[in-house]
Amino acid sequence: MITKQDLLRVKTKALRLNTWFRILSRTERAIVDLTIRCVERIRSHILETTISIIVEKILKALMCTFLLNGEKVGRPIAEQVCEIAKRWGNKHASKWKLDIDFVRFLGINAINQQQ
Repeated sequence: MITKQDLLRVKTKALRLNTWFRILSRTERAIVDLTIRCVERIRSHILETTISIIVEKILKALMCTFLLNGEKVGRPIAEQVCEIAKRWGNKHASKWKLDIDFVRFLGINAINQQQ
């Protein structure tokens, strides 16, 4: 069951990361805003289904933003790691910076260490 607090958390994250206005239509934003104002706990199956679709859309966009930030931060780190590994004699190190999962891993670790 979706509560008012759950919706507020999702809306706050979406607003902070500039996805609220970018990915949601005016109608979708109005549905979420009115639900936050008028309902403590969603009991209607139809409203819950509608809100779930909207929340899923927001979370998907937030995840994409998170992964893109991980790639942006991780790319220079991966290049540095590859250069160091090549100097140490690892012949396959130049392929590491092309591995998107490795780049995301380094970027997400760096983002988490900053916080």
